[in-house]
Amino acid sequence: MINKKKLAGVSAACLLAFPLALSGCGWFGSEKSAAIDPPPSDVEAQMLQTSDNTLDSGVFAPVAEDGADSGATGSDSGGGVADSSTAANNAASGSAKSGAKGDSDSNAPRTTVFLQNDNGLLAPVALSLPAAEQNGALKQSLEALVDKGAYAAGLPDGFHGVLPQGTEVKSVTLDHNLAIAEFGGNFGTYAPADERKLLEAITWTLTGQEGIKGVQLWVDGKKLNEMPLKGTPLDRPLTRSLGINLPSQGPAKMNSSAVTVYFSAASPSGVQYYVPVTRFVTPGQDPLKAAMNELIQGPDSENGLETVMTPETSLDSVEKGQNGVVTVSLNDDMFDDGSQVPAELLESVVLTVAQNSEDAMVQVRMNGKQTVTGTDNVDYGKPVSAPQYVNELPL
Repeated sequence: MINKKKLAGVSAACLLAFPLALSGCGWFGSEKSAAIDPPPSDVEAQMLQTSDNTLDSGVFAPVAEDGADSGATGSDSGGGVADSSTAANNAASGSAKSGAKGDSDSNAPRTTVFLQNDNGLLAPVALSLPAAEQNGALKQSLEALVDKGAYAAGLPDGFHGVLPQGTEVKSVTLDHNLAIAEFGGNFGTYAPADERKLLEAITWTLTGQEGIKGVQLWVDGKKLNEMPLKGTPLDRPLTRSLGINLPSQGPAKMNSSAVTVYFSAASPSGVQYYVPVTRFVTPGQDPLKAAMNELIQGPDSENGLETVMTPETSLDSVEKGQNGVVTVSLNDDMFDDGSQVPAELLESVVLTVAQNSEDAMVQVRMNGKQTVTGTDNVDYGKPVSAPQYVNELPL
């Protein structure tokens, strides 16, 4: 079993945000294997043509209102939903607020965009962009994806946009729940190997905005039916069924399902943040249980992702109560004495459940205990929601 005192020392270094290598400071370290590559062509076609193999949760769940029913079936967690949810939001999305530069109002509206980190993975990053009306704000969110573009100076260290330098975002218009994005300039000058990553960044950025479920691409006044370099088909709107940060070894058969889980990573300055990764699982499984098992399994690449669970962690159950609160019951004798549980572990559970269950609120049980206090001093034994803004990182 992992030595708890050693684990505590590692976590203290992370929480103090000492400078460190991107893969060097996690609660449980990082795994090593091959880099992330596109999936097999048959799986690629399936993910582009289906809309139900990855649940599209859109905007993360808001904080629960006062008086909301906080219990789950078989739970006596009681009240306090609003307080615990607010604390969780502050912990997960505002862990670096005190070190943010040029941010005079930590409560100012943010826009979440998907940027590439130094290890080639896309991650949601909450940015402060100039105020604009809806279509203008959507256009700004895509402009933030342009490498060395208008908002490059406002991106956190270690992140950059995936759209080619010189790409012009001409407009983003809405047709019901479809976002139509038109590009120009150097849009078609990306490296062929980056074609899927470019699509993922655009799709996940726009579908993260309220009410948007699909994305259609245009270039210089013409609708794209396929991408210009590798010919990725665009005969139907892109949704989050496209997946994100797919593993290098996709399934051999098309009858696989997909879930998306959140692992932890560290910025160049040591600030923890969360990265979504799509995993392929055997079809017919309960998506939440499958997602939790993938989270326990840990990352399978060496791209700076850190294991959030110990090897001894096991899943007891995942249950959705009549009030919609999801209860995740875990077992790990490392925390059998009721000691604080790493916030990275608990926040990864909350984010993963929200992504795969239409933003359900979450409460965690650890070794049967109904009070589960994280290292962020939040009681995750009471229902909490995923933060409205994920990864508010310092510049």
